[in-house]
Amino acid sequence: MRRAAKVLLGLALVGAGISHLTVARREFQAQVPAAIPMDADDVVVWSGVAEIALGSALVLAPARAERTVGTVAAGFFTAIFPGNVEQFADGRDGFGLDTDGKRFARLFFQPVLIAWALWSTHGPRR
Repeated sequence: MRRAAKVLLGLALVGAGISHLTVARREFQAQVPAAIPMDADDVVVWSGVAEIALGSALVLAPARAERTVGTVAAGFFTAIFPGNVEQFADGRDGFGLDTDGKRFARLFFQPVLIAWALWSTHGPRR
């Protein structure tokens, strides 16, 4: 069950990363916090590359590396959370999140992604 969850998360990350670079570039720009001192499109491109790399690593990494990859993926999901908060706070539309209620509900999905990354890879070493 964990392996299937890990592969599914990895494939979802690869798909999201590809969409960062292609069809959803503008949508992802709505999530880039204004405080980031880079062009929003550059942030979207580099985060897409990171998602493709993380997703590929989740799918392909050997068992001995899966905890590390899961921890890095959880860290990535944590790092991008402020963009989701700012999208809600500023009322920016993107990905069909066109109401405050939808943007607020999305905030609760990020902890699920963090937990999914950790659970499916047996979490960080203690």
